[in-house]
Amino acid sequence: MQVRIDMQGWEELTRAWQRAPQIVREELTTATDEATALLQAATQAMTPVGATGLLRSSILAQDTVALSDQVIGVVGTSNPYAIPVELGTRPHFPPVEALEDWVRARLNVAPEEVRSVAFLIARKIAAHGTPAVGMFHRAFTAQRARVEAMFAAARDRVRDRLAEQGGPA
Repeated sequence: MQVRIDMQGWEELTRAWQRAPQIVREELTTATDEATALLQAATQAMTPVGATGLLRSSILAQDTVALSDQVIGVVGTSNPYAIPVELGTRPHFPPVEALEDWVRARLNVAPEEVRSVAFLIARKIAAHGTPAVGMFHRAFTAQRARVEAMFAAARDRVRDRLAEQGGPA
C-alpha cells in the first residue's frame, strides 16, 4: 500500500523547496520520522500475535530517505506472512504442521489433540479462507488526521523559518 499525503499549502512548500531545500528537507524528514513511528506503533497494535508474535515485531518504520525533491517514509515488514494477514486468503488447504504451533500457543488443547485440532482448522481454512485483518490499512485510516497534522505543522515550521530569514515562503 502506498500513501501520499495531499493537503492545502503544498504549493507554498514547493516554492519554499526551491528557495531553501535544506530547511524543507529537514522539516519534512522530522514530520516523516514522527508519522512513521506513530504508524509503526498503530500497525503493531492491530497485528495479531499469532503463535510467536514474530509478525507483529517484524513491522518497523524504515529510515526516512530525503531525496532531492521528496522525502519518503516506509512502515513495513519483510515477513511474507504479512500479505495474507493484511488481505486475507481465498480457501486453500494449508499445511497442518504450520498450524500446530498456533494451536499449542493459542488454544488450551491437550498435547495429543494438537494435530487433530490443527487439521480441523486447516479444513475450515480450506472451506472459507482466512479473513483480512487489514492492520496496515486500518492503522493508517485511524491515524490519518494525526499524520496530516504532523505535515501541516512541518509546513508551518518551514514558513516560520523562512520568515526568520527575511521573506515569504
